[in-house]
Amino acid sequence: MDTNQYETVALIVAHPDDETLWAGGTLLNHKDWNVFIVSLCRAGDTNRSAKFQDALKIIGARGTMGDLDDSPMQQALEADQVEHAIVNLLPVMQYDLIITHHPRGEYTRHLRHEETAKAVITLWNQGNITASELWCFAYEDGGREYYPKAVETAEIVIHLETSIWERKYKLITETYGFDENTWEAHTTPTTESFWRFSDPEDALHWLESLS
Repeated sequence: MDTNQYETVALIVAHPDDETLWAGGTLLNHKDWNVFIVSLCRAGDTNRSAKFQDALKIIGARGTMGDLDDSPMQQALEADQVEHAIVNLLPVMQYDLIITHHPRGEYTRHLRHEETAKAVITLWNQGNITASELWCFAYEDGGREYYPKAVETAEIVIHLETSIWERKYKLITETYGFDENTWEAHTTPTTESFWRFSDPEDALHWLESLS
């Protein structure tokens, strides 16, 4: 597929480091994209927010953070709270491509990942944000049987060159500071995959089918 058709790209994730784990190689491969990254959580965490800004510089993107609850015992958020956070954090509402989480997340399981995906799909369907295409991360962990890995049957599957993966891994271990024995370091996928949508109604029907 021709990924050079995209000029403006919004990447909307729950946490600082999600952009790197699930799409970092794709972003590093496309320095020609004008990328804006939204992290919905951890703006009040001075350590993580500083690392997020450092990661943006290396990726070559701009971005901002929100401060939705990300405590260990977090409860589900109201859908409109997540949607309002996204709208308030995006500098503009129109993009060539929007990338976000899967409605079931990338591993078993994280509420904020799921809520972010549902909010983005809903906003796109309502016309509150617009894009020619939407990509949702395509990963699975076999119900915690193994580290998350790319879904090879997804519509977009990108096998990262070693040099790109090494830069991505350094973002996780050096920029974000995760030790090589952490879950994040072990997870860092060598292949990135995405479900692709060009029609908001198709994405909404897909979301409803997963409920």
